[in-house]
Amino acid sequence: MTRHAVDVFADVVCPFTHVGFRRFVGRRGEVGMSLPLLRVHAWPLELVNAQPFDPETVARHVHELRSQVAPDLFAHFTPDAVPATSMPAFALAAEAYAVGDALGEAVSLAIRSALFEDGDDIADPEVLADVAAAHGIDGVGTDAELVVALDYEEGRRRDVQGSPEFFLDDRSYFCPGLRIDGSDDEMVIEPDVARFDAFLIDCFTT
Repeated sequence: MTRHAVDVFADVVCPFTHVGFRRFVGRRGEVGMSLPLLRVHAWPLELVNAQPFDPETVARHVHELRSQVAPDLFAHFTPDAVPATSMPAFALAAEAYAVGDALGEAVSLAIRSALFEDGDDIADPEVLADVAAAHGIDGVGTDAELVVALDYEEGRRRDVQGSPEFFLDDRSYFCPGLRIDGSDDEMVIEPDVARFDAFLIDCFTT
């Protein structure tokens, strides 16, 4: 029996996560499956790194990903859209997951598309209100700091390495679709087809 959901810890401003999620959902559709869903937990890199995202660093990683492995993504991304904080976006995603995993996944993908494909600031209340309305969510009542704190503590308990990291029971898969070499200043990125396919087989069959 195919599992209902795969747990994943990720930040909404992580471009590697955007690529990973798009590849996962795309492959799931290619094989004619609707499960497993992505159950995304907040892994707030602004807390992990004790500082907000640097727009130029995000932009450099976007350029590396787009030029080396994902020319079909990041259509209208701009460094000006990188938010000062991920907290409001985490709160909206948590509100969606409180309804169910399917809505939570849809909103998690939509938030990342707003940033990386549309070039929208996902800390802007109007941007998040548009995402919420498009998915039938009437306002956000979730306490973002509480949600993030609980996910962050759970991620630390599981020894999360970074964003994104997927979990199947006690097995973890950090950024399974990409092979990344080099430093944070200059990265060489290649698709890791064999590892990604092995990960997907585990997702779809166990």
